Amino acid sequence: MPPRCLAIALQNFQKVMSMVFSNLTSQSTKQNGDAAEAAALNFLQAQGLRLLQRNYRTPGRGGGEIDLILQESDSTVVFVEVRKRSLSRFGGALASVGKTKQRRIVYAARCYLRGWRHLPPTRFDVLAWEPEGMVWLKAAFDASAAV
Repeated sequence: MPPRCLAIALQNFQKVMSMVFSNLTSQSTKQNGDAAEAAALNFLQAQGLRLLQRNYRTPGRGGGEIDLILQESDSTVVFVEVRKRSLSRFGGALASVGKTKQRRIVYAARCYLRGWRHLPPTRFDVLAWEPEGMVWLKAAFDASAAV
């Protein structure tokens, strides 16, 4: 990414981050989550990932939802769960992606990939906003472990 584009992306990222963490009491949980997701997307795009889909939901009830689906330059499809917690108790944002949530994400990823002629390499990441800052955990889990 050219330095000028990276600088602009970083400025946008910083603006969104200030929105995420300012006036937390005046925003709903949904608004805080949406702002964290927007900041995560901005950050990941600045890292060179390309957005394929946002907030993918499986058809029908009881399925799963994926916050962000992106693609690396090497064609790896990255399914990203974005979590934000203002407090660290109960393990924080990273710990909130348990086995049940992982199974739902994997199920949704399988549904998403059904329409693809050739299956690409895939990865499941978690981008967590902890009180101390952002944590990007690449390959946080894999499909076989989540089943």
